[in-house]
Amino acid sequence: MKTPPPPLSEFHVEFPGNGLAHIVFDAPGRSMNVFSEAAILDIGRVAGWLEQADVKGALIRSGKPTGFCAGANLPEIWAAYDTILATPKPRRFAAAYEHFFRLGAALRALETCGKPVASAVAGLALGGGGELALASHYRVLTDDRYAAIGLPESLVGLLPGAGGTQRLPRLAGVEAAMPALLDGKRFAGEAAVAAGVAHRVVKPGEEIAAAEAWLLSSPAPLQPWDRDNWVAPSPTEVSAALAPVRRAALQTSLGHYPAVFAILDCVEFGLPQSLEGGIRSEMTSFVHLVLRPEPRAMIQTMFIGRLDYERLERKGQLPEIVERTIAAVRGELDRSRGDAAALAAAGFAGMGEAAPARQRCLPGYWIDSDDARARIARAALARIGEAVRPLGAGRSEEELRIADYAAVRQAGYPAYLGGPHAFGAT
Repeated sequence: MKTPPPPLSEFHVEFPGNGLAHIVFDAPGRSMNVFSEAAILDIGRVAGWLEQADVKGALIRSGKPTGFCAGANLPEIWAAYDTILATPKPRRFAAAYEHFFRLGAALRALETCGKPVASAVAGLALGGGGELALASHYRVLTDDRYAAIGLPESLVGLLPGAGGTQRLPRLAGVEAAMPALLDGKRFAGEAAVAAGVAHRVVKPGEEIAAAEAWLLSSPAPLQPWDRDNWVAPSPTEVSAALAPVRRAALQTSLGHYPAVFAILDCVEFGLPQSLEGGIRSEMTSFVHLVLRPEPRAMIQTMFIGRLDYERLERKGQLPEIVERTIAAVRGELDRSRGDAAALAAAGFAGMGEAAPARQRCLPGYWIDSDDARARIARAALARIGEAVRPLGAGRSEEELRIADYAAVRQAGYPAYLGGPHAFGAT
């Protein structure tokens, strides 16, 4: 081997003796692979090494039986958010862009390294894992109920920031891509092949051989969008395709979930560009989004809080603050039935239909505006905060997260605010 593999911490390289390199994702000390800071650095190193390596191609696979990759390490995003907010305000955008663009740059380097790259996906490939698969030139999925490619970042207030909003619609088309980007739909089985997201579906255990067979067939190491015959859709075409999606998204979200509209912007403004331009446009939207309060609130509640809740629920150990918080929120909502229209406009579920609160997600929460409905909703939120505040005294952060998640899921509290304990503390 003329150029030995670089030192890696989350991946390792194996040589099966057929001229290929296996890039094995096997994060130490974890039951499931996630895209940590270390994993992002590893992918960049792998891409640089493949340019020089004396191999016919690279196969990316998981070293864990639990799946391919569950997505980003969201607590690290939380920590990065704190670091970026500590940066002087005029420098925050640049600091965030430089920090979060590393995975996108690494995946772009991987797909342009001059060697064919295939992914063998057994189990879930979500978030950054899905983006890694999409950045491969060839994707094999196993035919089982656990194997799927998805980009569910919108469910925690974020958007795919490593090229997912660009590669998926280029592969599957705008119409097929939007349910995955906006609602967390996953691509699995033959439906993934029909959508262009996967190339082949095989029985579990056959995915490595299938991916190797393609790599050994001397394929051109080019993505469709890097070929000379690629024709990007026009801005008019993309805008027309997205117009009904925007209208529906505004009606559903009431304008309170900026990730939805940031994703739509990524597709609308990025798809007519080259992929190079598209991924940079995507990162611009990602940075503006991640500096808002909604993603932070939703990561805390809809991801970390949900995991805590489900873990303790399985054990039958949910803290009693959960039921007490739900009861307090429901009690205040019952007393606020006269304000149902304003609460519905603020995003409370079960309070009736509401017209969109605003046409676009402007800086800040709608409930902080001078809209008459916003003032009424703000007063109701304050009453809910007062009702739950005594319940949170002496409680751990984990218990408060769990109670907030339960309030969102069972009492209809708006997820973009993070829950009554989180919002009441701001």
